[in-house]
Order: sequence, then structure tokens, then C-alpha cells
Amino acid sequence: MTTTQELDARIEGQNVCQRFLANVAARGDTEVLKWKDSSGAWASKTLNDVAEDTARLTSALKELGVGKGDRVVLMLANRQEFHALDLAVLFCGATPVSIYNSSAPNQIEYLVNNCGAKVAILEHSDFLERFLKVKEQLNTLEHIAVIDADERTGDDVLRYADLLAHEPADLAAEAGTADAEDLATIIYTSGTTGDPKGVMLSHSNICWTLESVGESMRVQAGIDDFAGYRHISYLPLAHIMERLLGHYYMVDFATQVTLCPNTAEIAAYLAEVNPNVFIGVPRVWEKLYAGVNAVLAADPEKEKPFNEAVEAALPIMEKMTNGTATQEEIDTWNFLDAVAFSQVRPLIGLGEAEICVTGAAPIPAEILAWFRAIGVPLTEGYGMSETTAVLSWSYAAKAGYVGQAAVGVEMKLGEDGEVLARGGNMFEGYLGLPDKTAEAKDADGWVHTGDIGEIDDDGYLKIVDRKKELIITAGGKNISPANLEAALKMIPLVGQAAAIGEKRPFVSGLVVLDPDASAAWAASHGLEGEAASMESLAQNPEVIAEIDAGLKDVMSTFNNAEAVKKVKVLGSEWMPDSELLTPTAKLKRRGINTVFEAEIEELYAK
Repeated sequence: MTTTQELDARIEGQNVCQRFLANVAARGDTEVLKWKDSSGAWASKTLNDVAEDTARLTSALKELGVGKGDRVVLMLANRQEFHALDLAVLFCGATPVSIYNSSAPNQIEYLVNNCGAKVAILEHSDFLERFLKVKEQLNTLEHIAVIDADERTGDDVLRYADLLAHEPADLAAEAGTADAEDLATIIYTSGTTGDPKGVMLSHSNICWTLESVGESMRVQAGIDDFAGYRHISYLPLAHIMERLLGHYYMVDFATQVTLCPNTAEIAAYLAEVNPNVFIGVPRVWEKLYAGVNAVLAADPEKEKPFNEAVEAALPIMEKMTNGTATQEEIDTWNFLDAVAFSQVRPLIGLGEAEICVTGAAPIPAEILAWFRAIGVPLTEGYGMSETTAVLSWSYAAKAGYVGQAAVGVEMKLGEDGEVLARGGNMFEGYLGLPDKTAEAKDADGWVHTGDIGEIDDDGYLKIVDRKKELIITAGGKNISPANLEAALKMIPLVGQAAAIGEKRPFVSGLVVLDPDASAAWAASHGLEGEAASMESLAQNPEVIAEIDAGLKDVMSTFNNAEAVKKVKVLGSEWMPDSELLTPTAKLKRRGINTVFEAEIEELYAK
């Protein structure tokens, strides 16, 4: 097994710029970026094209005074300009800092001042207006540039097109400007429990992580060369998971990144792109799962045999994953695949997927097992910004677990069950917060994740819950909300859920109807128009009765003190990057408790 020290030796002295140029030299003609232009037609760029843009932007930024140790803020959606901009900042020896597109003026003020940004590069004038509202308070900002300039873009604002018109810098000469210990990015936490913290990741952290995941792909997935593997970039590039898969993989492996700037269009992009690699937060997988089952529910003659095929395939796929399946069992699965599963995978855009990953939040084990049973190679990974997105992952997935320690990563449990990790991917610290850094990363280099876990005899990690999110009921019982929420989402009509119970006499829940499942239910019950809307269905006595019946079923494995006793059915889907969910669809529990205070009190009214 490769050790952290061996990976340290492989990347000693390297920075991201040098690895990018090595990739360009080896695979310069590889098409690495694809996107739809304003007419809806596909456009693309090769690695050589990205290098050319990077060289011109490097010259432009240097002319603006950007140099070693400076910070440049980027605020733009998933679009092709991001990649050369991020790289150009690194070639200047500076640090690119992406911020979420939803950032309000007061958040922009905090983030820009916290990182001390010299330059901000924004997508369009809507973002510019937010910056201008607090411009006088942005103490270090000297220049603002806009990509899509319009009549609202003032003359004192730089245009991206002008930056790109500069004579190209000599990237080979500039590649050594940054040291391995310099910061390659600062990733800000979502700030759901206070001001966001700036997670500092060095060039060494990024290079080490790329070596680690590269070896995992070669050894576990049998992929010798990732070049040209199709990936859809749709999660925010301010989040470490998308930054790794949607940017650094391209920089180092020459993957083909298809840019989807609107997450609402992900299903359409899946159908067009047919990615080889696809990563989604649990809600994306839950919606795909619900969509397939809603279509099947509309045709009972197909639904019954398909579900029977899945039931037969579940134990076989588990054995196939473990390498213990007999040839007869493998033949049985191949038959089921030929008559059922192989027709479904292309319909959801995963007919050519070789690696699929869910992360950022827990996924119900039943859903992961279902996808694997139908031949979608879904795996669950675990990591955080502080671990450069990677802590555990296994191609041989085990439902309910988030894999074994990543290549080179040491992992153990603390006395209270907290997951601790050490390796070259562990962050340098929180920007300007030495006390917080000391709490999260001890003197021996162990990062304290804040997650409670269990490790089985095969080294697979199961996340029980966040230490700070455990519900403590009025009776003093410590309860994991994530486990309850995963169970609630297995009620067929439920798409989203939040467990409630802090200092309460029992645990209750808020459940949100799944759009696809509720539409199928309405059609099967002859409901149309307003009666079929999610808001009306949430009040429908039959829907409520069906969910209550499902509640008893999914809570049957929990003891009486833990089980959810009552739920309130809601009809409006919770959207990412809102007061209810983070950009990667994690629950903002404080926001949920505030917005639905009346509904929660109703659950506990006598």
C-alpha cells in the first residue's frame, strides 16, 4: 500500500503550474472543455487552447500588479473562462479565490477583505452591482474586471476581452514562480454556523491529492489514462468537490469537462453528454431514482418485472463487487441487464458511465445499492474542504459506507468516535484563524473532521453523524438526524427530509414531496390541474395517509426513543443555495427551524 511518505516524495517541489505544463506537453491536442455558446451550439477548447488563454491572462494580471502572495477573487458560473483565469493567477504566484454566486453584498465585503483580494473578476454586471454596493469598504481591491460587459459596466471596470488581448507570457518561465507551500486556493466554508472560514490549500495539497486519486483510478478502477474522460461540471466551482473533479482533473489528467452553468439543466446535459465520470450530491441521485420509478409507476406491466429484476440483482451485485459471485450468478445478472437494466441506463444519461460518485452529504444506502444493481457504478466518497475533498473512497463500494481510506491517507477514530485523518492532502489551516486551525488540526497533523464514524473489519468507514448535529432530546437521548433523514427519504413520495427534536419530547420530521413521485401519484389517482400541484398534494388526506403508513415502515428498524413519531408534509421543494440548503444541498438546520417554526410547533401541539 502506498504511504503518505511515498506520495510526498513523488510530488516534492512540484506546483500545479508545472503539472499543467507537463499535461499540455503530453496531451496538448486533447479536447478538454466543452460548452454551449449563446446560440446553443457546442463549442470546445483543447489543452493547447487553455494554455494560450492562460499565457495571455498571465500577462494581463501581471500588468495589473498581481504577483506572488496576492489574491484574486473569481465570481462566475461553470463556464470555460474560469479555467484559464484560475491557472493564470497561479502562474503569477498568486492565489485564486472562488466565491459563491449567491453571495450578497455584505458577504462579498467580508470575503474580499478577509482574503485581501487585489483583483476581482466577475461574470456579468449583476455580480458587479453587488460589488459596487460595498466598493468603498473593499479595502484591498484595486481592479474589477467583467467577462460579459454590457451598458451597465462602467468605464472604470476592466473587460475580460481586453485582458485576453495581451501578448502571451512565457508559461515555462513563469511556472516556477509559486513554491509548493504557496496557496493554490482558498475555499470558504458555507458559513452556516457563523462567518465562513477560509480553508487554505497549498500547491502541495493539490498535487498530493491528484497523485492519490490518480493511483486509486489506476489500481481500483483499472483506468490507466483519464485523458478525454467526459465529466459534467455543474456544482459550484467555489466548492472543493467540483474544483477537484471539474478543474484540477482537467489540469492534470486532461479530462473533458462539459460546462453546465445551470444546475436545473443537468438531466438534459446527462442525456447529451453521456459522461464517463459523473459526480452528484445525494439529491441528484435521489431525483434520478425517483424519476425512473415514476416512469415505471405509470406502466404497471413494466414496473413489476423491473422491480423483481432489481430484487434479484441486489445480492448478486454485492457478490460481484466483492469478487465472490459464481459464474451462474454473473450470467444471471448479465441476463437481467440485457432484458431490463441496459435499456434504463442510457435513458438517464449513464449508459457509458465508468465511475459515479456521490458525496457532500449522506445518501440512503438503499438508493446506492439500487443504482449498483442496475449497473450504474455508483460509489460514495467522503471528504471535506480541509482534506482537499478526499478522505475515503472505494471503487468496490459497500452500501452504507463511504469507502476505505484514500491512497496515502491515514485514518482512525478518536476516543469519542470522531473521524481523524492525516496525509499530504490535509489543509494548511484557516486563513487568519490560528485558534480555529489548532482545534481542527492537532500538533501531530491529524485533522479532526467533526464527524462521528465507525470502521468495519475491512477498513470501510461509516459516517454516523456530525458531532454538532446530533439531536439531544428533552429526555437526554443523543440521536443521529442523518440516519433518520435517509430513512424518511425511502418513503416513495418523499424527496427531502429534516429530522426535528432538539430539546423536544420526541423526534418529528419535515418531509417534502418529490416532484416526480408526486406527479406519478396524482396521475394514477386521476388528479389534474391545481389538485395535482405539490402544494395541494401536501394537503391531500390520501397522500398524508400514505406517507404516515410509510413512516411506520421505514422507522421499524429504529428504537422507540429514536424513531420519528410524526411528520409534516410540505409541497415546495427546497432548493440549493438558499436559506434552507447549502450550494451542495446540505441542510441548513438553523434556517429550516426558522422558516418552518410554525409547522414545527404544530407537530408538538397537544
